[in-house]
Amino acid sequence: MKFADFICVKAIKPDLASYDKEAVVTELVESLVTAGEIKTADKDDIIAAVMKREELGSTGIGRGVAVPHTKHPSVEKLVGTVGVSVDGVDFNSLDGEKVQLFFLLISPPERPGDHLRALENISRQLRDDTFCRFLKQSKTVDDINQLLEEADNNQFTS
Repeated sequence: MKFADFICVKAIKPDLASYDKEAVVTELVESLVTAGEIKTADKDDIIAAVMKREELGSTGIGRGVAVPHTKHPSVEKLVGTVGVSVDGVDFNSLDGEKVQLFFLLISPPERPGDHLRALENISRQLRDDTFCRFLKQSKTVDDINQLLEEADNNQFTS
């Protein structure tokens, strides 16, 4: 599975304004609503579902990265977006560091395979220090999208 299969380019946020966990999740979900990937009526329920998942354990996986995610019956296909925080956000990460890179995933409950493949792809790409460094330095949607395309074409992972 590639980023192009689930990342909504119109929802990418290269300059997150939020400074705490729930605000970041809200900002990313709202970007998917604005892009037409999530219905406005489902927004609050999806935010609550992501936050409930966070209660099980932070999706801040370390090295400045978090992958907040949930399954929700309102989406027909896996959708996601990327957010970058210049200053970083306290996300209760496993390593205690602030998070700068966020990959939000929302998937239909009946498609767990897609959800797992997307998480696998994200974690594989995020193991590459160069990819992470470039992503953290990205200032525009186009910059981020180009990096995702390069990752999809295996230009980072060995």
